[in-house]
Amino acid sequence: MGVTARTIRYYEELGLLGAGTARERGAHRLYTDADVARLRELISLRDLLGVSLEDLKQLVEADEARALLRERWHATDNSEQRRLILEQALVHVEAQLTLVRKRQQALVQLEQELVEKRQRLRALGGEVG
Repeated sequence: MGVTARTIRYYEELGLLGAGTARERGAHRLYTDADVARLRELISLRDLLGVSLEDLKQLVEADEARALLRERWHATDNSEQRRLILEQALVHVEAQLTLVRKRQQALVQLEQELVEKRQRLRALGGEVG
């Protein structure tokens, strides 16, 4: 998966990844297909967004909260309950959007800085001949 065992253990410590099935001290960890899928998702988010582990944890916690809300949604036909569930889900999505937009703004700023550097270098190149 492109990560070290230490990284996986650290993700477990942070609560980002389940600790696998119960095991004796010193025994090998065993992971389910769901654990592997979760690790792939974590790595993808980390690499795509370049977020801190704390931000990654917030993104994952919001996803987990929305999954619970989906279960509650399917378990009720009560319109008022569903309205409340939707409001709660929106809060979680807004929090995720805030994190993503923060990273997006940082990337836009970096791009602008690099474009300016490129322009200065090309201008110097033109002066040099």
